[in-house]
Amino acid sequence: MTITLAFDVYGTLVDPQGMARLLEADVGDAAAEISQLWRQKQLEFAFRRGLMRMYQNFGVVTRQALQHAMRLRGFTLSPEREDELIAAYLKLPAFPDAAPVLAELGRHYPQFAFSNGSHEALEQVLGHNELRDHLDGLVSVDDIRSFKPDPAVYAHARRATGALDRPLCLVSSNGWDVIGARAAGLMAIWVQRDASQPFEDWGLQPSAIIPDLYRLGEALAGLADH
Repeated sequence: MTITLAFDVYGTLVDPQGMARLLEADVGDAAAEISQLWRQKQLEFAFRRGLMRMYQNFGVVTRQALQHAMRLRGFTLSPEREDELIAAYLKLPAFPDAAPVLAELGRHYPQFAFSNGSHEALEQVLGHNELRDHLDGLVSVDDIRSFKPDPAVYAHARRATGALDRPLCLVSSNGWDVIGARAAGLMAIWVQRDASQPFEDWGLQPSAIIPDLYRLGEALAGLADH
């Protein structure tokens, strides 16, 4: 039976740390630290909003996380510069393995983007990197107004991809996303882009672990054999 692939976007297909270079003009040598803190707070705020049922789309969360990250390190941005950085987030760079792997696997598997981002944001960032045409569709949490790793989000992915009676496999570099998918009964492959980061031990293991997307086809073949 054909496996349907659901690719996480931020951190898996495109690199949020691509913002560090742009932040240099605002915070100098603290750019990498601020970029990482921005991403950390973006995820934290999304998790909290999901639990509290106080949904705002990912663009709002991203802006609030930027504001807080800057304040934590004693920096400020003008409203105009803030707008520029949020607009730049829609043009994050793709990882070099994203386009060739999507192009190759698209010949063999149904594949979708599956993200906390809104449909509009996904269209822009994936279109900017010429990834959109390799995907059969986009699945956004915006449709049900919650965030990963809410189990309802993974159930929505099954419905939205049409994978109700066939395997659905998340492909994500975010360990918490993999754990959420596994808890919801999906297959999930962890892309361990940072070899120094271990997988969190929650008693829920990835279906496979790969160092980059280039190894995804091999991992999928192994899962199909089982």
